[in-house]
Amino acid sequence: MTKLAEFTTNEHLAILSARELRNGQVVFAGIGIPLLAAALAQRAHCPNLTILFEGGTIGALVEPGRLPPSTNDQRGAKRSNMVLGSSEVLLLLQRGYVDIGFMGGAQIDKYGNLNSSLINGTGNKSAIRLPGSGGGNDIASLTNLMVTMKHEKRRFVEHVDFVTSPGWLRGRSTRHESGLQSGGAFRVVTELAVFGFDEHSREMKVIALNPGVSPSQVQENTGFELLFDSDLPITQLPTGTELRILRELDPDGVLTS
Repeated sequence: MTKLAEFTTNEHLAILSARELRNGQVVFAGIGIPLLAAALAQRAHCPNLTILFEGGTIGALVEPGRLPPSTNDQRGAKRSNMVLGSSEVLLLLQRGYVDIGFMGGAQIDKYGNLNSSLINGTGNKSAIRLPGSGGGNDIASLTNLMVTMKHEKRRFVEHVDFVTSPGWLRGRSTRHESGLQSGGAFRVVTELAVFGFDEHSREMKVIALNPGVSPSQVQENTGFELLFDSDLPITQLPTGTELRILRELDPDGVLTS
């Protein structure tokens, strides 16, 4: 059995996220842990997973030890099915060809809205400008959105400072009423737990706890009131096979350290 001390937080995030992907899906993967998790899933249990990058690559097959530093890097295009322009690959979203949008963010709220644009200043602290949307708004607007991020109270907030990428907006039917007819926040994966969203209120809900984590610990690290599933399974620790594949993909620990 794998011990908790035998893997890093980022390795844990990548493995938990990879397990949420299914064979045959089309996944629009952002850079960082989402890219690594998609590549892990492809090698571990989803040989027919199709990975899309914002830079235009369709059907990326990430080589071990050659993780692309951005979704526009040509290392992500080797042995791919096709390379299009950014506009054309985003059109695939509008046409309904993408199953999962997979990203991270600086802030997330209880309805799964993501902020990667701006952190408001408070007191003597100035506002912080973040990288912004890129394709994030398109991805979140048109797919089932999966988010992976570290679990901190300052990141899990009641209201994001800026809605870069829409989840369920203000809950219930507000996403549909805004004109977004498909998709929605689907999963959030952190080092503490795995989350879904309530079918009616669309509020974030704990659906599984990670080993050694209590419900109170998850709530204490969250800036809003969480829902909890009536049955809370414990996620399986990373296996030796998952860790081996992950470390082959990222031998220098660029993303997993």
